[in-house]
Amino acid sequence: MKKAPSSEVSEIFIEGMRNRMAMSFFKYGKITDAYPHKINALESLRKRLDKYEETGNTEWLMDAANFAMIEFMCPSHIKAYFKATDSGESPGRAAYDTNFEGTAARNNELTDSEWRELRDEKKT
Repeated sequence: MKKAPSSEVSEIFIEGMRNRMAMSFFKYGKITDAYPHKINALESLRKRLDKYEETGNTEWLMDAANFAMIEFMCPSHIKAYFKATDSGESPGRAAYDTNFEGTAARNNELTDSEWRELRDEKKT
């Protein structure tokens, strides 16, 4: 099995996820005691993404990823299943230079100018 290059995975992020899951275990108990019948992981995930957008604190991304993992482990979706898909089934990535339309373009084919402009507008 091939591993992703270290430039493509953040071990700090994954370790942060693990640490937060450990703390949650001791604080709240086992996830199977609450999900999916008591706590909504998807709505909890959405709230963490909103907090990240509001504050810029990347810890919220670790929490959002944990809620995505919880939904994977204890799905609330009535038709939840796993099937590996290829890029033809993907909705694509929302690119700045395509006005957030899905794109399959390689990273080095996308322009940086609009991203910089949008980033600089948010700073002011």
